[in-house]
Formats: sequence, structure tokens, C-alpha cells
Amino acid sequence: MSQPDAIIIGTGVIGAAIAFEMAKGGWKTLSLDRNAQVGHGSTAGSCAIIRMHYSTFDGTAFAWEGYHYWRDWAEYLGLPDGADLAQFRETGCLVMKTEANGHLSKHMKYSAELDCPFEEWSAERILDRLPIYSLDSFAPAKRMDDPAFGQPNGSKMQGAVFWPKAGYVTDPALSAQNLMQAAMQRGAQVLTGAEVVEILQEGGKVKGVRLASGEEIHAPVVINVAGPGSSIINRMAGVLDDMTIETRPLRQEVVHVPAPEGFDFERQGTIVSDSDIACYCRPEHGNHILIGSEDPECDPHQWCEDDVHYNHDFTDQWTTQAMRYAQRVPSLGIPSRMRGVVDLYDASTDWIPIYDTSSLPGFYMACGTSGNQYKNAPIAGKMMAALVEYCEGGADHDARPLQFELPYIKRTIDVGFYSRKRPINTESSFSVLG
Repeated sequence: MSQPDAIIIGTGVIGAAIAFEMAKGGWKTLSLDRNAQVGHGSTAGSCAIIRMHYSTFDGTAFAWEGYHYWRDWAEYLGLPDGADLAQFRETGCLVMKTEANGHLSKHMKYSAELDCPFEEWSAERILDRLPIYSLDSFAPAKRMDDPAFGQPNGSKMQGAVFWPKAGYVTDPALSAQNLMQAAMQRGAQVLTGAEVVEILQEGGKVKGVRLASGEEIHAPVVINVAGPGSSIINRMAGVLDDMTIETRPLRQEVVHVPAPEGFDFERQGTIVSDSDIACYCRPEHGNHILIGSEDPECDPHQWCEDDVHYNHDFTDQWTTQAMRYAQRVPSLGIPSRMRGVVDLYDASTDWIPIYDTSSLPGFYMACGTSGNQYKNAPIAGKMMAALVEYCEGGADHDARPLQFELPYIKRTIDVGFYSRKRPINTESSFSVLG
């Protein structure tokens, strides 16, 4: 293995995208992952939803830009004909208007400013698309031991906003593998089954990594894209002191249930974000419905000490999420056998990611993705490659943040928005919605 210009820790979808973009820029990259296969960390457990609606302008711009890479996936990757590519299904995303999301006024304003298409839907239009739905309101979300659980509050859902370009990727692990294959076609190297145990430093700069095997690999640039393990890597690098935004692993459960009898949710359904019942859902293979949590206040957060030792089994949270969704879909059958995914988010303090340099020259981070950045992987890869070029070229990103043009939508964003030193962003939803 030749000595790399940059070591990238993590081969999830964002780590693989960074490898691809840096390889395109002429960097000799080496991607390391302790898993046996590329894309087999938290990316494999991702719901892989591609949506545009965010409560911040920057979040909306980034996600709208990100959509275009999934739309043009084969062209973006440039892999040989016949390559097994992840599929993007453009189902649209319906977001219920609630008090909790300000009836989506900010989301619509930002989408309009960015020429990102959306439609306002009446209650009738929602039922036309989703006849299995009941539009009773149940807010605020409750736990099942609350005597009022499942009792409508007397009001009705008044409408929603539909983003027609949204959708989901059918196989998130495969999408990371596609990116890594594209990177390797450009000369990138990958080493799986390689656990980083030390970040090496010399003369006040990063020098490379030491692996659990004892092997040292040297490079002037190291990028931490370790997902739920990112906080451990940052600690190894000794870069926590100047960070106002922390990251730590948060356990999540995602529910898979069969669609109600007689309704083809896989073909006729859509992604739905519903803060009234604190759930989101999307179609899932085999006419199933995948149900995730929007992290309501009543649910305790299950923070983990590290990204290895946590409960991999379903708990009563599975039933709570299924029952919350059954408030909206009264004909939903809840199977006795629990199916779905238990995995971790790399959650940041304000649920907005850190894409940044650090107090250790040559050490960068793309972490704190909080379950809402899968969709942005290709553009995050491009932006991180630009950030590394900028800083390694002698610029001080902390003092003069990189201004980065989003190539498809021709908007320039201030990459300082994603700074590790930013004040906590009060416009955040403080949930997976970002």
C-alpha cells in the first residue's frame, strides 16, 4: 500500500462520498473501516430518505442540491454499464402542517426562495392520496402508559405540504459501495477490518493513525467520518476543547409493519412526516411501511457510552411507534413479530452536522449527522473535499470560512454554518428533522 495523501476514517455513505470527491481532485486517499464491508455501519441502518424540507435556509439549500445527485446517480458515479446501482424512488414527501412546525411557513418560504417545487394540500387531497388515513389530531405525542394515549384531542389536521421530488434509496449500504467503487476507479484505496486506536501527531500536526493491529499509517490529512464512533475519534485526536457542538451515539428503533389489507403502500404511498403523532414513514419493500420516530419530548433519549455496547434488541419503543402510527391508520395491523432496525445516530448538540476542520492542523471532521444527512452525502463529499483543499492551501477557515458554491442550484453557502464552534442553532427542530 503506497502512503496516502489523506486517510478517511469510515466508509459509510458520507465517508465514501468524500473519498470519491477527493480522488476526483487528484488526492491519494485511503479509507479505513473496522467493519468487514464498506457501508456496513450506521449507513446500512439508514432509512435513506431524500427530502428537501428543513427549518433553516442553509439546510434546505444543501438538501435541494443533494437531491440532484440521487436523480442523476449513474451519471454522477460514472461506473461501467451494468454496475449494480442503488435505486432512488421518487415518491414525494408529505409533511403535515402542525403547530410544532409552524404550519411549515419557514419551510415553504425557503423552498420558494430556492425554486424547489412544493404543493399545499388540503385535508381532502391528503385522503385522496392516502384513503387509509384518519385526520384526527392527537398532539402532543404521548407514551402508551398515558391514559390519554390514542385519544383524539378534538381537532383535525387541516392540511399538509407535499414536496414531489422527495423519495428514498432502496439500498443505502449499496449506495456507499457504489461511491467507494467510483472512488477506487479513480485510484482510492480501502482497508476494511481496520480499527483506528490512535491519532498520531508530530510537531503540532496530525501525522496519521495507529491501527489495533499495531500498524502505523502516515498521512498529512486525516478525516473523521466515523459516524456514531466519531466522538471517540475526536477524543483520540484531542480536539474537543474548542468545540461548542458535541456528538454522541443515540440509539434508535425503526419499525416495519405490513400495509393495511387492500392498500398498496409500496406503490401508492409516499413519505410522510407527521409531527402530530411524532412519526415519519415511508414505503418499504414487500408492501411494508417503515416507521421512524421524530423524537418527541415524552420519549427518553437512549444515549450510549460508545457505538459498540448498546441493546441491539427491540424494546417497548417499537410498540409505541407502531401504535402512534396506528392512530393515523386505524386499519393498521400490528404483527406479533417485531421487524425493523435498531441502530445509532451520531447526534450533535443541535442535530445539525459538523463539517469542519479542527484545532489540530490536518485533522478534519464530517460528523454529527443526526440521522438526517444521508441525503446530503454527495454534496457533503464535494464540500469536504473543497474545505480540505482550502485549509491545506493555507486558508484559516475559522477566521474566514470557506464560501462554497452548490453546483446544481448555483447558490453560495457559508460553510461556517457547519462549524464545530457555532452557537447552538435555535432554528433547529432538535430532532431527526434537523
